[in-house]
Amino acid sequence: MRRTPTIVTALAAAAAATALLLTGCVAGEGSAAEPKSTSGTTQGGTLNIDFATYNPLSLVIKKEGWLEKALKKQGITVNWVQSAGSNKANEALRSGAIDVGSTAGSAALLARSNGSPIKTIDIFSQPEWSAIVVGPNSDITSVEQLKGKQVAATKGTDPYFFLLQALEANGLSAGDVTIQNLQHADGWAALQNGSVQAWSGLDPIMANAEKSGAKLIYRNVSFNTYGFLNATESFLKDKPDVAQTVVNTYEYARAWAQEHPDETAQILSDVAGIDKQVATTVITERTNLDVSPIPGDAQVKVLKKVGPIFVESGDVRAQSDIDAALKSLLDPSFAKAADPSAIAG
Repeated sequence: MRRTPTIVTALAAAAAATALLLTGCVAGEGSAAEPKSTSGTTQGGTLNIDFATYNPLSLVIKKEGWLEKALKKQGITVNWVQSAGSNKANEALRSGAIDVGSTAGSAALLARSNGSPIKTIDIFSQPEWSAIVVGPNSDITSVEQLKGKQVAATKGTDPYFFLLQALEANGLSAGDVTIQNLQHADGWAALQNGSVQAWSGLDPIMANAEKSGAKLIYRNVSFNTYGFLNATESFLKDKPDVAQTVVNTYEYARAWAQEHPDETAQILSDVAGIDKQVATTVITERTNLDVSPIPGDAQVKVLKKVGPIFVESGDVRAQSDIDAALKSLLDPSFAKAADPSAIAG
């Protein structure tokens, strides 16, 4: 993550980048081309939004109280719900437990392909948050050696799809291993107690595991999809002004986090219960916040590679469902209209 000289510089750069993107073809297939109307202001009610250790910007926003301050004049309260993984965020979005939730791009595509009425309204990061992990004393050094082994992964999340891609890239398939569907923290616990021989990990748990001696035997940043901020279609239809405030706040937080990497790492350390040094590694080495927030062609490109794997693994019924989801998932209008200066620090 690159540092910026001042928050004013960061905000100005974000505005300039947005202006340039507006002049080019940046929207994904079937994406809305113009910002939604925000005439009329929502009054009263509750915004249900998630926070997650794999989404550092959500932690910063929650800690600093910017969203509460921005929505207070509308009489809207903010209810924060923790997501333990993209799969849990998707479950909460689908059930209506949250209005806005953070997932990996792959998980958002999976959910939309299977009928979940969500839209991606902001890209919060381009992380390298997954890798194949083995224990400190393991003699496994390559993906090929996983054949016939037990591997932990959380279905419906980037680490799961990272595992499938890693197997394919190394001449194996999901059928060549036994995948134990465990939540991220449980996967690391299973690796520690010997229940599995490998784990498709997720930061910051993975970075903390490294400190304990765990070894990353396979990394590939291109297999990690972007960090997607998603919202339910009903929320976007009924409260577009609140959705815009959420995106404004995310873009304010992005500039703040880039200027304050040490404080951002401390917030992650406190919430995740990990060593500050480990949190710093996650923030400065594996989290790229210097990325366009506008969902568009870059995300479509990476998701087109992941989509067919969903069909092959049986996670999605047909490629036609993937194609339809790709045309309807991304909504760049809110990120295009983002105004970080509307948020009071």
